[in-house]
Amino acid sequence: MIQDYGLHDIVEMKKQHPCRKSLHWKIIRMGADIKIKCLGCHASIMFERPEFERKCKRIVKKADDE
Repeated sequence: MIQDYGLHDIVEMKKQHPCRKSLHWKIIRMGADIKIKCLGCHASIMFERPEFERKCKRIVKKADDE
């Protein structure tokens, strides 16, 4: 379980998106829920925070590294 994530970070989820264009997602909204956007097809999905933490595999790139 990861906990050091923030807005605009690029993350990798445990399961691949059905579009198969990208393995990475961008966090676009944080609050009680977390909304992420596929970097391949630009589809967005919203998770409750505990569900996101369970399904997230790793942080690929922090937003402040840009």
